[in-house]
Amino acid sequence: MTLVLGILNVTPDSFSDGGRFAEIDAAIAQGVLLARDGADLVDVGGESTRPGAARVAPEEEQRRVVPVVRALTEAGVATSIDTMHASTARAAVEAGATVVNDVSGGLADPTMAATVAELGVDYVAMHWRAHATEMDRRDTYGDVVAEVGAELDARVEALVAAGVAEDRIVLDPGLGFSKVTDSNWPLLANVDAWARGRRVLIGASRKRFLGAAIARSGVDAADPGAREHATTAVTALAAAAGAWGVRVHDAHAAADAVRVVSAWENARRP
Repeated sequence: MTLVLGILNVTPDSFSDGGRFAEIDAAIAQGVLLARDGADLVDVGGESTRPGAARVAPEEEQRRVVPVVRALTEAGVATSIDTMHASTARAAVEAGATVVNDVSGGLADPTMAATVAELGVDYVAMHWRAHATEMDRRDTYGDVVAEVGAELDARVEALVAAGVAEDRIVLDPGLGFSKVTDSNWPLLANVDAWARGRRVLIGASRKRFLGAAIARSGVDAADPGAREHATTAVTALAAAAGAWGVRVHDAHAAADAVRVVSAWENARRP
């Protein structure tokens, strides 16, 4: 069954919920709630990657996330760490995180691959072309499915060469990262073409391209909260396509969608 990764942004500036869980106690409470709502993993992040966001030093990132990961682990909540910094990945895994989710796929920190190989945890490698301050300008593709597939293949090759076990790697197409609107849909519609049989994480939750799809009279498509039903639709489609995981803000809606898809698939005639 597709895993639900509940998003926990311990940041002041994330695009959807920036500031709501910046305090440690609020973040811990939200992580526990996400787990109760059906999140299989709570994905803890301390650096916003919204378009235009400034970088955060690893020391500040760790100050934000490590106490949260440790407290959630002690509370019996499974966590992953959303980071581009190898030192943060190590600190979070030592605090209890079981998955490293790196939006740069190892490109932002040249020591990440060796660190993940040593830690021996699952590693989500996302398709990435540039940091948040310039990523929108890198939405330049002739064939987005073929190019993202080739660039992800190159990341897998480099990670394996650095010692990461290939069966530990999960691929993420990087929806919204160097893909503003139309570049996202072919990646969702053609998962098999770029995944090449590997495990896949889909992170569409409340992103801009969903707003563009649902825009109509009476809908404030610029409001991330207005994109929640569209997110749940993508969750259901991703689960039906066999995705390893979906990364979402609303764990309750996603868990329901995943279970409905599972019941549907289980009822198919042989």
